[in-house]
Amino acid sequence: MRLLNPDDVEIFNLEALRVCPKAFASSLADWESLPDEEWRRRLTNNPVVVSFNGDEPVGIMGLMRQQASKMTHRATIVMVYLRDTERGSGHAVAMLNLLLDHARALSIRQVELAVSAENPAAIRFYQREGFHEIGCIPAGILHEGREIYEIVMARRLT
Repeated sequence: MRLLNPDDVEIFNLEALRVCPKAFASSLADWESLPDEEWRRRLTNNPVVVSFNGDEPVGIMGLMRQQASKMTHRATIVMVYLRDTERGSGHAVAMLNLLLDHARALSIRQVELAVSAENPAAIRFYQREGFHEIGCIPAGILHEGREIYEIVMARRLT
């Protein structure tokens, strides 16, 4: 497991968007058309952790820091995915811990996320890892015409 760098474009895998399309705000089409230079920019501006099984990437988790000067102490966890066959193996906890360590090094004080209310396993995972529900977004995601409710969670790092 490691943080990706801008030269790791080929590792950045779109499997998550193919396997779990309703779990993400972006669609596969949104990402497939991005040129390599845009991938490099995204990997430069946002830390992304990838977990491997051997040489094969099996999980991903990213962090987007708020840009407004009075909000740079906050970041949002994005792009969370772990292959079904790897769940329960410790990959998710390890990726989260590496990402949170990186956030602390950037002086981030609070990490937030939005998770589908239709994913109780993910909600329980985040609760076990110290996240607390702070709100909800009715119709947070619109997938194939269906509105999906999102739970907003946060964890203080200080």
